[in-house]
Amino acid sequence: MCRWLAYLGSPIPLEDVLVRPNHSLIDQSLLARNLYLPHDPRAAQFRRSAFPTNGDGFGVAWRGRGGTIGQYRQIEPAWDSQNLRHLAAQIESGCFLAHVRAAPGGTIAEQNCHPFVHGGWMFQHNGEINGFSALKRELTLDVDPGLYPSILGNSDSEACFYLALSFGLAEDPVGALTRMVARVEQARRDRGVTAPFRATMCASDGAQLVVLRWVSPDVAGAQAPTLFHSAGATALRTIDGGEERLPPDAQLIVSEPLELHWSAHTWQEVATGTIGVFRPGEAPVFTSIELAV
Repeated sequence: MCRWLAYLGSPIPLEDVLVRPNHSLIDQSLLARNLYLPHDPRAAQFRRSAFPTNGDGFGVAWRGRGGTIGQYRQIEPAWDSQNLRHLAAQIESGCFLAHVRAAPGGTIAEQNCHPFVHGGWMFQHNGEINGFSALKRELTLDVDPGLYPSILGNSDSEACFYLALSFGLAEDPVGALTRMVARVEQARRDRGVTAPFRATMCASDGAQLVVLRWVSPDVAGAQAPTLFHSAGATALRTIDGGEERLPPDAQLIVSEPLELHWSAHTWQEVATGTIGVFRPGEAPVFTSIELAV
Protein backbone atom coordinates (compact mmCIF):
# COMPACT_ATOMS: atom_id res chain seq x y z
CA MET A 1 0.00 0.00 0.00
CA CYS A 2 1.01 3.60 -0.55
CA ARG A 3 1.33 6.23 2.16
CA TRP A 4 0.17 9.84 2.13
CA LEU A 5 -0.35 12.92 4.25
CA ALA A 6 -2.34 16.13 3.92
CA TYR A 7 -1.87 19.39 5.82
CA LEU A 8 -4.16 22.42 6.21
CA GLY A 9 -3.65 25.44 8.45
CA SER A 10 -1.30 28.37 8.90
CA PRO A 11 1.60 28.19 6.43
CA ILE A 12 4.53 26.00 7.45
CA PRO A 13 7.60 24.65 5.62
CA LEU A 14 6.71 21.33 4.02
CA GLU A 15 9.69 19.73 5.77
CA ASP A 16 8.01 20.19 9.18
CA VAL A 17 5.76 17.21 8.50
CA LEU A 18 7.31 15.67 5.40
CA VAL A 19 10.94 15.31 6.57
CA ARG A 20 11.55 16.21 10.23
CA PRO A 21 9.26 13.83 12.22
CA ASN A 22 10.96 10.63 13.40
CA HIS A 23 8.57 8.53 11.32
CA SER A 24 8.09 11.02 8.51
CA LEU A 25 6.57 10.20 5.16
CA ILE A 26 10.10 9.84 3.78
CA ASP A 27 10.86 7.31 6.54
CA GLN A 28 7.60 5.51 5.77
CA SER A 29 8.59 5.27 2.10
CA LEU A 30 11.42 2.98 3.21
CA LEU A 31 9.62 1.17 6.04
CA ALA A 32 5.88 1.55 6.46
CA ARG A 33 4.86 -0.01 9.75
CA ASN A 34 1.40 -0.07 11.32
CA LEU A 35 -1.35 -1.76 9.36
CA TYR A 36 -3.70 -2.07 12.35
CA LEU A 37 -4.27 -0.03 15.48
CA PRO A 38 -2.26 -0.81 18.63
CA HIS A 39 -5.34 -2.03 20.49
CA ASP A 40 -6.21 -4.44 17.67
CA PRO A 41 -5.36 -8.00 18.82
CA ARG A 42 -3.83 -8.63 15.38
CA ALA A 43 -1.36 -5.75 15.76
CA ALA A 44 1.49 -7.98 16.90
CA GLN A 45 1.02 -10.07 13.79
CA PHE A 46 0.86 -7.10 11.43
CA ARG A 47 3.53 -4.67 12.61
CA ARG A 48 4.41 -3.78 9.03
CA SER A 49 2.40 -2.84 6.00
CA ALA A 50 1.73 -5.51 3.38
CA PHE A 51 4.01 -3.40 1.16
CA PRO A 52 6.49 -1.86 3.63
CA THR A 53 8.58 -0.25 0.89
CA ASN A 54 7.01 2.57 -1.11
CA GLY A 55 9.71 3.20 -3.68
CA ASP A 56 7.76 3.54 -6.94
CA GLY A 57 7.68 7.32 -7.01
CA PHE A 58 6.53 10.25 -4.92
CA GLY A 59 4.90 13.61 -5.30
CA VAL A 60 3.79 16.77 -3.54
CA ALA A 61 1.16 19.35 -4.45
CA TRP A 62 0.62 22.61 -2.63
CA ARG A 63 -1.35 25.82 -2.63
CA GLY A 64 1.03 28.45 -3.93
CA ARG A 65 1.03 32.07 -5.05
CA GLY A 66 -2.40 33.56 -5.65
CA GLY A 67 -4.10 30.32 -4.66
CA THR A 68 -2.66 28.41 -7.64
CA ILE A 69 -1.62 24.79 -7.22
CA GLY A 70 2.01 23.70 -7.50
CA GLN A 71 3.04 20.14 -8.24
CA TYR A 72 6.25 18.08 -8.20
CA ARG A 73 6.40 14.37 -9.04
CA GLN A 74 9.22 11.91 -9.64
CA ILE A 75 9.54 8.15 -10.13
CA GLU A 76 12.61 7.81 -7.86
CA PRO A 77 12.22 6.65 -4.23
CA ALA A 78 11.47 9.50 -1.85
CA TRP A 79 14.11 8.35 0.64
CA ASP A 80 16.86 8.90 -1.93
CA SER A 81 15.77 12.29 -3.29
CA GLN A 82 17.83 15.28 -2.23
CA ASN A 83 15.66 17.42 -4.52
CA LEU A 84 12.61 16.59 -2.41
CA ARG A 85 14.40 17.53 0.81
CA HIS A 86 15.62 20.83 -0.64
CA LEU A 87 12.16 21.74 -1.96
CA ALA A 88 10.50 20.79 1.32
CA ALA A 89 12.89 23.10 3.19
CA GLN A 90 12.16 26.06 0.89
CA ILE A 91 8.41 25.82 0.17
CA GLU A 92 5.93 27.14 2.75
CA SER A 93 2.22 26.54 2.31
CA GLY A 94 -1.00 26.48 4.27
CA CYS A 95 -2.26 23.47 2.32
CA PHE A 96 -0.33 20.60 0.78
CA LEU A 97 -0.61 16.92 -0.08
CA ALA A 98 2.27 14.44 -0.26
CA HIS A 99 2.34 10.81 -1.40
CA VAL A 100 4.79 7.91 -1.67
CA ARG A 101 3.80 5.14 -4.04
CA ALA A 102 3.93 1.34 -4.05
CA ALA A 103 2.79 -0.04 -7.39
CA PRO A 104 3.19 -3.82 -7.41
CA GLY A 105 2.34 -4.86 -10.96
CA GLY A 106 1.50 -1.27 -11.95
CA THR A 107 3.18 1.08 -14.39
CA ILE A 108 5.94 3.18 -12.86
CA ALA A 109 5.68 6.54 -14.59
CA GLU A 110 5.55 10.17 -13.54
CA GLN A 111 1.99 10.42 -14.87
CA ASN A 112 0.90 7.75 -12.37
CA CYS A 113 2.48 9.42 -9.36
CA HIS A 114 0.24 11.25 -6.92
CA PRO A 115 -0.99 13.85 -6.13
CA PHE A 116 -2.95 14.49 -9.31
CA VAL A 117 -3.87 18.09 -10.09
CA HIS A 118 -6.63 19.56 -12.25
CA GLY A 119 -8.74 22.70 -12.20
CA GLY A 120 -7.55 23.97 -8.82
CA TRP A 121 -7.98 20.57 -7.13
CA MET A 122 -5.39 18.15 -5.73
CA PHE A 123 -6.11 14.44 -5.20
CA GLN A 124 -4.34 11.37 -3.83
CA HIS A 125 -5.25 7.76 -3.03
CA ASN A 126 -4.05 4.74 -1.10
CA GLY A 127 -5.67 1.43 -2.00
CA GLU A 128 -6.87 -0.19 -5.18
CA ILE A 129 -9.82 -1.04 -7.37
CA ASN A 130 -9.31 -4.77 -7.61
CA GLY A 131 -10.14 -5.98 -11.10
CA PHE A 132 -9.60 -2.50 -12.52
CA SER A 133 -8.55 -3.83 -15.92
CA ALA A 134 -12.04 -5.29 -16.33
CA LEU A 135 -13.74 -2.11 -15.10
CA LYS A 136 -11.52 0.53 -16.66
CA ARG A 137 -13.40 1.04 -19.92
CA GLU A 138 -16.84 1.60 -18.43
CA LEU A 139 -15.51 3.78 -15.60
CA THR A 140 -13.51 6.05 -17.87
CA LEU A 141 -16.45 6.34 -20.27
CA ASP A 142 -18.31 8.03 -17.41
CA VAL A 143 -15.67 10.77 -17.24
CA ASP A 144 -16.91 14.07 -18.66
CA PRO A 145 -15.76 14.32 -22.32
CA GLY A 146 -14.25 17.72 -21.59
CA LEU A 147 -12.12 16.23 -18.81
CA TYR A 148 -11.14 12.97 -20.48
CA PRO A 149 -8.18 14.39 -22.50
CA SER A 150 -6.55 15.51 -19.23
CA ILE A 151 -6.11 11.91 -18.04
CA LEU A 152 -2.38 11.31 -18.59
CA GLY A 153 -1.73 8.01 -16.79
CA ASN A 154 -3.33 4.58 -16.58
CA SER A 155 -3.95 4.16 -12.85
CA ASP A 156 -7.20 3.44 -11.05
CA SER A 157 -6.48 6.42 -8.76
CA GLU A 158 -6.51 8.94 -11.59
CA ALA A 159 -9.73 7.42 -12.92
CA CYS A 160 -11.32 7.95 -9.48
CA PHE A 161 -10.18 11.59 -9.46
CA TYR A 162 -11.68 12.34 -12.86
CA LEU A 163 -14.89 10.54 -12.00
CA ALA A 164 -15.19 12.73 -8.91
CA LEU A 165 -14.49 15.85 -10.99
CA SER A 166 -17.15 14.72 -13.48
CA PHE A 167 -19.65 14.18 -10.67
CA GLY A 168 -19.26 17.75 -9.36
CA LEU A 169 -16.26 17.75 -7.02
CA ALA A 170 -15.95 21.54 -7.18
CA GLU A 171 -19.61 22.19 -6.29
CA ASP A 172 -20.34 19.33 -3.88
CA PRO A 173 -17.19 17.45 -2.77
CA VAL A 174 -18.94 15.04 -0.40
CA GLY A 175 -21.64 14.22 -2.94
CA ALA A 176 -19.14 13.81 -5.77
CA LEU A 177 -16.91 11.43 -3.83
CA THR A 178 -19.96 9.45 -2.70
CA ARG A 179 -21.12 9.12 -6.31
CA MET A 180 -17.62 8.05 -7.36
CA VAL A 181 -17.57 5.29 -4.74
CA ALA A 182 -21.07 4.19 -5.79
CA ARG A 183 -20.05 4.07 -9.45
CA VAL A 184 -17.03 1.87 -8.72
CA GLU A 185 -19.14 -0.46 -6.58
CA GLN A 186 -21.77 -0.69 -9.30
CA ALA A 187 -19.09 -1.62 -11.83
CA ARG A 188 -17.78 -4.31 -9.46
CA ARG A 189 -21.25 -5.80 -9.16
CA ASP A 190 -21.96 -5.62 -12.89
CA ARG A 191 -18.68 -7.36 -13.77
CA GLY A 192 -18.80 -9.89 -10.95
CA VAL A 193 -15.61 -8.68 -9.26
CA THR A 194 -15.47 -10.28 -5.83
CA ALA A 195 -12.28 -8.64 -4.53
CA PRO A 196 -12.86 -5.35 -2.67
CA PHE A 197 -12.47 -1.71 -3.61
CA ARG A 198 -10.20 -0.34 -0.89
CA ALA A 199 -9.43 3.34 -0.51
CA THR A 200 -8.32 6.24 1.54
CA MET A 201 -8.46 9.42 -0.54
CA CYS A 202 -7.91 13.13 -0.10
CA ALA A 203 -9.15 15.91 -2.37
CA SER A 204 -8.38 19.57 -1.73
CA ASP A 205 -8.96 22.95 -3.35
CA GLY A 206 -6.45 24.59 -1.02
CA ALA A 207 -9.11 25.80 1.42
CA GLN A 208 -10.36 22.44 2.73
CA LEU A 209 -9.37 18.79 2.91
CA VAL A 210 -12.02 16.26 1.94
CA VAL A 211 -11.00 12.72 2.89
CA LEU A 212 -12.66 9.34 2.70
CA ARG A 213 -11.97 5.85 3.99
CA TRP A 214 -13.69 2.91 2.33
CA VAL A 215 -13.72 -0.82 1.75
CA SER A 216 -16.38 -2.74 -0.17
CA PRO A 217 -18.95 -3.88 2.43
CA ASP A 218 -19.85 -7.06 0.52
CA VAL A 219 -16.44 -8.67 1.09
CA ALA A 220 -16.31 -10.37 4.48
CA GLY A 221 -13.20 -9.56 6.49
CA ALA A 222 -11.84 -6.98 4.06
CA GLN A 223 -9.90 -4.16 5.76
CA ALA A 224 -9.82 -0.53 4.66
CA PRO A 225 -6.37 1.09 4.50
CA THR A 226 -5.53 2.94 7.70
CA LEU A 227 -6.21 6.66 8.09
CA PHE A 228 -5.67 8.99 11.05
CA HIS A 229 -6.06 12.67 11.82
CA SER A 230 -4.55 15.05 14.34
CA ALA A 231 -5.72 18.60 15.04
CA GLY A 232 -4.25 21.70 16.62
CA ALA A 233 -0.82 22.36 18.10
CA THR A 234 0.35 18.76 17.89
CA ALA A 235 3.97 18.25 19.02
CA LEU A 236 5.66 15.82 16.62
CA ARG A 237 8.79 14.03 17.82
CA THR A 238 11.62 14.72 15.39
CA ILE A 239 14.60 12.79 14.12
CA ASP A 240 17.00 14.93 16.17
CA GLY A 241 15.21 14.12 19.44
CA GLY A 242 13.30 17.39 19.65
CA GLU A 243 9.73 18.39 18.87
CA GLU A 244 8.02 20.16 16.01
CA ARG A 245 4.86 21.93 17.18
CA LEU A 246 2.19 22.53 14.57
CA PRO A 247 0.10 25.76 14.52
CA PRO A 248 -3.07 25.88 16.65
CA ASP A 249 -5.30 25.81 13.55
CA ALA A 250 -3.52 22.85 11.94
CA GLN A 251 -5.30 19.86 10.46
CA LEU A 252 -3.12 16.86 9.61
CA ILE A 253 -4.39 13.65 8.00
CA VAL A 254 -2.05 10.69 7.48
CA SER A 255 -2.08 7.09 6.32
CA GLU A 256 0.19 6.28 9.23
CA PRO A 257 1.16 8.38 12.28
CA LEU A 258 4.34 10.40 11.79
CA GLU A 259 5.88 9.20 15.06
CA LEU A 260 7.43 5.88 16.02
CA HIS A 261 5.66 5.91 19.40
CA TRP A 262 2.23 7.46 19.29
CA SER A 263 -1.03 7.53 21.20
CA ALA A 264 -4.66 7.31 20.18
CA HIS A 265 -5.16 10.61 22.02
CA THR A 266 -3.00 12.45 19.48
CA TRP A 267 -3.83 10.38 16.40
CA GLN A 268 -7.49 9.55 15.96
CA GLU A 269 -8.68 6.94 13.50
CA VAL A 270 -10.97 7.99 10.67
CA ALA A 271 -13.90 5.56 10.61
CA THR A 272 -14.33 3.27 7.64
CA GLY A 273 -17.23 4.22 5.38
CA THR A 274 -17.04 7.95 6.07
CA ILE A 275 -16.10 11.18 4.33
CA GLY A 276 -14.61 13.96 6.45
CA VAL A 277 -14.35 17.67 5.66
CA PHE A 278 -11.49 19.51 7.41
CA ARG A 279 -11.07 23.28 7.59
CA PRO A 280 -8.44 25.26 9.55
CA GLY A 281 -9.14 25.50 13.26
CA GLU A 282 -12.52 23.75 13.03
CA ALA A 283 -13.74 20.36 14.15
CA PRO A 284 -13.99 18.01 11.17
CA VAL A 285 -17.44 17.12 9.88
CA PHE A 286 -17.95 13.44 8.99
CA THR A 287 -20.66 11.98 6.78
CA SER A 288 -21.41 8.27 6.34
CA ILE A 289 -21.11 6.98 2.80
CA GLU A 290 -24.57 5.68 2.01
CA LEU A 291 -24.91 3.77 -1.26
CA ALA A 292 -28.27 3.23 -2.92
CA VAL A 293 -29.04 -0.45 -3.34
